[in-house]
Amino acid sequence: MKLSSQALRPDTGVWLQQRPNECQEKLLVGQQRAVNALTQSMRQRGRYSNSFAIIPTGLQKHQVLKAYFADNQWHHSQWFDWLYLADPDDALRPLCVNVPSGTATDIMQALLQFIQSDKDARPQLQQQMIERFDTPALRDYVQRIMTKTVDDFASDQLATVIVGHEHPAPYYLCDRVTENRLFGQIGVQSVEGTVRSDLHLIEAGLIHKANGGVLALEVNQLLEQIELWKRLKDTLLSGQFEWPQPSPDSGAAYFYRPQPVPIDIKIVLVGNRNEYSQLREYDEDFDHLFPFLADFHRDFPLYREPIADYFHYLQHVWQRADVLPLDDSGYSALLCASARRTEFQQELSLDSVFLLQLLKEAHDIATTASKTLIDGDSVELAIAQQRNREGQIAELSRRSIIENQVRIDTTGEVIGQLNGLTVITIGGAEFGEPSRITATIHYGDGDIIDIERKSEMSGNIHTKGVMILSAYLANQFARHEPMSVSATVVFEQSYFEVDGDSASMAELCCLISALAEEPLKQSLAITGAMDQFGNVQAIGAVNEKIEGYFELCRERGLDGSHGVIIPAANQPQLNLAPVVIDAVDQGLFHIHTVEHVEEALTLLTDLPKQQLFDAVRQRIHDDIEPHKSWWKRLFD
Repeated sequence: MKLSSQALRPDTGVWLQQRPNECQEKLLVGQQRAVNALTQSMRQRGRYSNSFAIIPTGLQKHQVLKAYFADNQWHHSQWFDWLYLADPDDALRPLCVNVPSGTATDIMQALLQFIQSDKDARPQLQQQMIERFDTPALRDYVQRIMTKTVDDFASDQLATVIVGHEHPAPYYLCDRVTENRLFGQIGVQSVEGTVRSDLHLIEAGLIHKANGGVLALEVNQLLEQIELWKRLKDTLLSGQFEWPQPSPDSGAAYFYRPQPVPIDIKIVLVGNRNEYSQLREYDEDFDHLFPFLADFHRDFPLYREPIADYFHYLQHVWQRADVLPLDDSGYSALLCASARRTEFQQELSLDSVFLLQLLKEAHDIATTASKTLIDGDSVELAIAQQRNREGQIAELSRRSIIENQVRIDTTGEVIGQLNGLTVITIGGAEFGEPSRITATIHYGDGDIIDIERKSEMSGNIHTKGVMILSAYLANQFARHEPMSVSATVVFEQSYFEVDGDSASMAELCCLISALAEEPLKQSLAITGAMDQFGNVQAIGAVNEKIEGYFELCRERGLDGSHGVIIPAANQPQLNLAPVVIDAVDQGLFHIHTVEHVEEALTLLTDLPKQQLFDAVRQRIHDDIEPHKSWWKRLFD
């Protein structure tokens, strides 16, 4: 089927009709599955109810967490200030005491007054402290020092605040994971040649500051230091934070052992899918400790979510970009670019970084042209500039074809030769490029020789594709008698490994052409995978492949005969550049979709399938007949 220009891009006009009159800023649109997972985790208490959040890079993980915790919190959050207080009975083992959040400074003053007061006044002071700062740990400590004086303490350091909360944060994020940043440390000092620690040298880590609330951790850095991961697990499983012991080289500090800190915390690990898979595979405790998967994704599916929500999301991106407003054409171009990013017409991108960069560049173009709004031309020019910056390798590759250093015919008809559509990824650039595929036929036992595989330049998937087309040929032409012809197929002038099965339909068309001795149109390029029955299957990077061939044809001169053949299944992915769509409108370039390889053969040869296949069978029969034994020929 030949596609019209309307099918080559999303219908943004329909989307614009559903744009709300007033847009509110929303970041977490289309992420209900992930939000539900986090919320379920936040409703539960206990060490076995933490979560792992998969947040793709473009979503900006800090912004995602900030947006979620602005409206949600751990239902069991309980904030305290934490102090270490000197133990009069053991100078090397200070005691950990928690008090109500925001009262650490006051309790230190109250304790100092308590120790300095007469013993007769202490029961009243004790009662006042209990009424104001009541916690079990504080009660125990006050009872322990009820009869003590300042002289009973070996150190002049009586107390230190390790965590004080005036206004606890909705969550704490450890994005640069180091041992000291996460777990804190106990410092040492040298006093008159003696190495020692003291209360004021205890430094809290984020696990102490987030104690009673939520701590988000970037898992990639955590896994780079496996000892930190083990220590985090031990803390979660035991519910206590044990201070590590310094090495014996630290002298007296080796024996300094502050009391463990009770830990009641909710952990959110932030990482990617590979890290999640590795933890599940290699750590038997992971599934128990982190049963909730919050799987955020980059795409906004319009078949499941209302388009109005996406406009609220764009409002958030627009506010962060701090750019000019967009008119309808600007929104239309931005939506097309967003859909192109997802490679589907009915999905839009949630890659905030990409959209923010595009808006900023379009804003610069619009302001340079003295415009008060970002229009479609500004957005399209920004996209063109991005492609131009990354297009040097693609241009050099195309020049090699224009100058005939690489042979690619775009006119005429040739037997056993065809232009396949490929995509090249090199040096961070990805672009489409045609590749000449050729096939030759000779007497043999019916096998197909893949020169790429023989030369060890074929990937496993490409080898599988060649085997599938071999099965198709055998099913069509060798059901009742063996094929007496063999074939060779190759990507000409290809000097890198070839992989993927997207060329299998093109390779089959070359083989059928060579067998039937019928020429193929060189003005049409083709891409598509296939199964053993000839059904055409979808391939990747369809837009890049089409645009790569279009640019070559445009440089040579479009004459209305040029076009591409793609799988019908790829039609929902089409989102082509305006210059391609204009050429299709003018009838200078054509895009055909096919569901079966026989449709592609008809387009390439202008011959019906039956005529082509009869010619192939006759060729096979003619090759078999001379090699039959005299008695076989007699009885036949």
